[in-house]
Amino acid sequence: MATIKEIQQRLELVTDLFDPFLAEAANDQRSGVQKAIEKRKRAIQAELDEDLRLEQMLQHEKELYKAGYQTIAGIDEVGRGPLAGPVVAAAVILPPGCKIKGLNDSKKIPKKKHQEIYQAVLDKALAVGIGLMDNEVIDQVNIYEATKLAMKEALSKLCLKPDYLLIDAMKLDLQIPQTSIIKGDANSLSIAAASIVAKVTRDRMMTDYDLTYPGYDFAHNVGYGTQHHLEGLKRKGITPIHRTTFEPIKSMLEEVEDKG
Repeated sequence: MATIKEIQQRLELVTDLFDPFLAEAANDQRSGVQKAIEKRKRAIQAELDEDLRLEQMLQHEKELYKAGYQTIAGIDEVGRGPLAGPVVAAAVILPPGCKIKGLNDSKKIPKKKHQEIYQAVLDKALAVGIGLMDNEVIDQVNIYEATKLAMKEALSKLCLKPDYLLIDAMKLDLQIPQTSIIKGDANSLSIAAASIVAKVTRDRMMTDYDLTYPGYDFAHNVGYGTQHHLEGLKRKGITPIHRTTFEPIKSMLEEVEDKG
């Protein structure tokens, strides 16, 4: 009779819930074997569920491939809401049918998985472009326009020319066919890929800024108006990367001017 460990090793090779070995092993009444079977079944089901989720996130892309498009760029941004730092956009062209396990809206991916999935996107993508607009541009043209500029810059950095754009809730005035998708980072794998690239890129920048401007907790809040960030503003004042058209920074500056 095979040992429980040997059966566990054999179960690891099973990838189908209808594999005959599962039925065969089920006849073994040892509790260790029964637990191993259930554990493997759950793992297989989780993989099937993940594959189905990824397949559903490829629906927009599959329809476009059928229509004859070949290089589809997903575009997304990160950093519209923070009080400090740039808005960062990414454009990603994935190969047809490309599935990256765990890829989703970057806000839904556990932080400990960010780097791994980011690297998987870089490894599998046909092209990746990154664009950013700093706080000065944001203050000059407003965050909405700055986001569009960052997206256009990301597109310009691609080594392949896209023939179709899938954009997260935005339209760009470009002569390239495009679709704006609400919650695109949760409904298109190409946009989700752009989302994680933009997220990791911006998070790294804000971690570096935390060293340059300590006391605002940029490494953790990435520029959003958390309690630590607001306390830092009161205690240390406004830095060169703060957005002066965003509250409460705008009011802080007006207060200084009034006193002056």
